[in-house]
Amino acid sequence: MALSTEDDASAVTATVAAEAPAAPAERVPPNSATGTAERKVKGKKGYETVTVDYDRVRDLLASSETDVPFVAPSGAEAFWTKLKLAFALPWRRFKGESVLVLKVGGSLSDKQLPRFGAKGQSLPELAMALRKAALDPRVVGVAVKVEPLSVGWAKLQELSAHLDHFRASGKFSMSYLELGGEKEYYLASACDEVYVPESASLSLRGLSVSGSFLREAFEKAGVEPEVRRIGKYKSAGDQLLRRDMSEPQREQLTALLDDIFAEFVSRVAARRGKTEAEVLELIDRGEYDMAALAREGWVTGLRYETDVEDLLKGRTGGKEDQVRQVGYKKYRKVSPTAFGIGAGKKAVAVVRASGGITNGSASDQGITAKKVIGQLRRLRKDPRVAAVVLRVDSPGGDALASDLMWDEIRRMSKEKPIVASMADTAASGGYYMAMGCERIVAEPLTITGSVGVVTGKFNLEGLYGKIGLAKEVISRGKYAQVLSDNRALSDAEAELFDRQARFAYESFRNKAAASRGKTDEDMEEVAQGRVWTGRAALGIGLVDGLGGVARAVEVAKALAGIEDGERVRVLEVSKAEASPLQLLQGGAAAAAALAGALSPEGLRDGLLGAMQPADALLWDDEGDDGADGAGLAALAALAARSALAGAAAGGSAQAVLPQLLGGAVAGVPVPAAGAVLAVMEGADELVGGGAAGAVVRAEGDMDILA
Repeated sequence: MALSTEDDASAVTATVAAEAPAAPAERVPPNSATGTAERKVKGKKGYETVTVDYDRVRDLLASSETDVPFVAPSGAEAFWTKLKLAFALPWRRFKGESVLVLKVGGSLSDKQLPRFGAKGQSLPELAMALRKAALDPRVVGVAVKVEPLSVGWAKLQELSAHLDHFRASGKFSMSYLELGGEKEYYLASACDEVYVPESASLSLRGLSVSGSFLREAFEKAGVEPEVRRIGKYKSAGDQLLRRDMSEPQREQLTALLDDIFAEFVSRVAARRGKTEAEVLELIDRGEYDMAALAREGWVTGLRYETDVEDLLKGRTGGKEDQVRQVGYKKYRKVSPTAFGIGAGKKAVAVVRASGGITNGSASDQGITAKKVIGQLRRLRKDPRVAAVVLRVDSPGGDALASDLMWDEIRRMSKEKPIVASMADTAASGGYYMAMGCERIVAEPLTITGSVGVVTGKFNLEGLYGKIGLAKEVISRGKYAQVLSDNRALSDAEAELFDRQARFAYESFRNKAAASRGKTDEDMEEVAQGRVWTGRAALGIGLVDGLGGVARAVEVAKALAGIEDGERVRVLEVSKAEASPLQLLQGGAAAAAALAGALSPEGLRDGLLGAMQPADALLWDDEGDDGADGAGLAALAALAARSALAGAAAGGSAQAVLPQLLGGAVAGVPVPAAGAVLAVMEGADELVGGGAAGAVVRAEGDMDILA
């Protein structure tokens, strides 16, 4: 029996492995089924029998087509989009013939950013902005300023795929960069036009990898690393024990470099209309003259940023001396449901796990077992969720935490389909999480695998002697001092270390084999701590298909028996954590904006004005799609009382809105006619209706006050 079965992640304890699964049947191992088969999936009415087309699942995973194809809207869909945009909330409106302006640089969070206190950019929000803009009749093109990047290649592949999606809409796309190398140019070249100033520093000289080795430095300091690693490719051991690169490490790094370099060369050649030989010649000559790059077509032209703005003036509406534009911050508030994105009765939840893996609390940064297990347990019980995508971006970490999450993921897969989507890295503990899913989708340049173990301690006896530090330990028990730092391991302790490391490795390897439908011996051939690119991992059976989150969602839909082409809501349940300093910096502005929204004038002009000709506000505080109602009379009373709520303006919108609506909901009938504004707590897809057919939507957790 589990120590805790609470939904709250903070109540999940360290032992969960004994909880008995409620599902009636085991899942089908990867790639072991063809044709159609029935499976039971937990839904609104308990377990429901659905028919899964495993040939469709296989075809989705084997497809070499883009996982975000552009489909032009029908006439009816375009009409409804224009109607919805006409009733958009004021802060989501902007003029037509605008260019979407994006600035991409630094690190890209793999999670949605919190509403207040967040800085930086979010990959899922950038991707969604491009998908919306491709369908938005108000947007005529996109301009991307590319700044120095500190992300992996897999994220660049996903963002580039969404730029390709936007280009397929027929709208113009241009990029501008002043400083960068291969990664920046790789992203910029995904646009039709690439501009640089004549003084730009664009370094296209090739790629390299390196290893650093600390053994001699440790010896000089009097530190002896006593490391046990299982897996000849587990390079963390090499860094501590060796003075140079081992042949296994050289082998795996060379393979990674070859895969990344080949992808860069082939993609740049295809995008710029060149041959791969021409790309190689460009790299090998170390070109630094931007004029030469422009003459040869590697960039579209030489323009300073002001010149690019002048170019945009002629492509957008408005005054001749102004660029009509909409920025990322404003555009991220535009609801995707206005374009039919994420509109559907069934939902696929996306859980994003990013960072190192620890066994800390649910509130800690990075990936913790309590946080992930809590999210999965809530989704298992949520009747709205038909399937789950687990997005993993982690180099690994704590073995116990990884195993606890693996167990919970396996339990989830027996009740609802769960598919892994790998970002930049899903290695070691990150792969441990992913291998618990029914299917695994990786980007071609995801770094994954690393099924191996490294453990050890530092013997500081020599260092202590150099600095004159004496240390004595009194203990009871043969192995009580096995981790003592003032002496080397004894023979018995060293033998225990070896056995523990071997046990941990075989447990990891055997679970990986069982999860992937392999024998232990077959898994041993591709384990041993070796890392692989996503493309290489596909060839050896460590992953099932290539693509991003969108492909993983389609696979999850198929495994849940959802018909091909049926729209589903995609619920992003993870948000990046803002630091306390960021929250403090953003708090004053947020409080001021919230106070304005909660004033009588703010509610009247913003909320009621945006609803016209709406006749009702629907509030669903149970999450069951059944709406309690408040008519205009209640809203008027709400506006009058809003001054009293001003004292609470320092709180969050999520806290204030339920308090305000709490006294206006009960017993107020909903008018039968007119448009409806619907707000659902904790949901991205919101309901609406009314005899007039006009629907005003708001997204997310009380986004009405955003």
